[in-house]
Amino acid sequence: MEIIRTIDKMQTKSLGLLRSNKTIGLVPTMGFFHEGHLSLMKEAKKDSDIVVTSIFINPLQFGPNEDYEQYPRNEENDIKLAEQAGVDILFMPGVRDMYPRKMMIDMTINERVNVLCGRSRPGHFEGVLTVLSKLFNIILPDKTFFGMKDAQQIAVVNALIHDLNFPNELIALPTVREEDGLAKSSRNVNLSKIERNEAVWLYKALKHGQRLVVDGEKNPAIIEKEVKKIIENKTSGTVDYVELLSYPELQDVSTIDQQVILATAVFFESARLIDNLIFDTDGSLVKHIK
Repeated sequence: MEIIRTIDKMQTKSLGLLRSNKTIGLVPTMGFFHEGHLSLMKEAKKDSDIVVTSIFINPLQFGPNEDYEQYPRNEENDIKLAEQAGVDILFMPGVRDMYPRKMMIDMTINERVNVLCGRSRPGHFEGVLTVLSKLFNIILPDKTFFGMKDAQQIAVVNALIHDLNFPNELIALPTVREEDGLAKSSRNVNLSKIERNEAVWLYKALKHGQRLVVDGEKNPAIIEKEVKKIIENKTSGTVDYVELLSYPELQDVSTIDQQVILATAVFFESARLIDNLIFDTDGSLVKHIK
């Protein structure tokens, strides 16, 4: 596995791969790898000649009161895990290389951001759009792999690729979960033992909401209320939101007559957890999104 730390070297490498007709699969991350990240790398390995995994904790997507400095880091372990997963190139640029000066161009998005995480994290998705645009231009991937846990991010990336005509296919894969159903996340290490036991109720509550649809419930307000009640009764966390929206458009719906996302975010003392389920009109889960 090759480790590259500068933009110039990575871009030169990517151009050489493209001239050699090699396909590039990108797995963009902020590091501190868990099984979810590794599953994306392994899937990219099946689908690409060369797998590039990037590690960059992007300061532009953290708000002033968010956990940029506290975000978990373990470069040595990440290198070992990436190599074991079959990654060909690990791209680890520094902040000064990615942002040598204040950006003169602002990335904005007009839809898909004023709901879910975007409502309480102003500027977050603008930061995501900026760093991904840079990574797409540096690494020149044929395909980019994301996990469906960050479903709003996938919807935003989908808009970025289509609106700006990046020659890049978005591949979204199922959320990787612990045995009890908790979505794997780098932030799970910040949970206390009690909070970790409670956190599984995010998934259980969402599954209850899905079952309501399977049983014929079509009213989003009823489903949202039921899911929120379970989380509030079973955890010490504070519910940021429970929302049921069309997907990937992320628009309000009055009835479930199209593909939808049921999503939640919950604040615990030292971690904010998110989770979601995406399903069709009959409640059947959507396993892959392109």
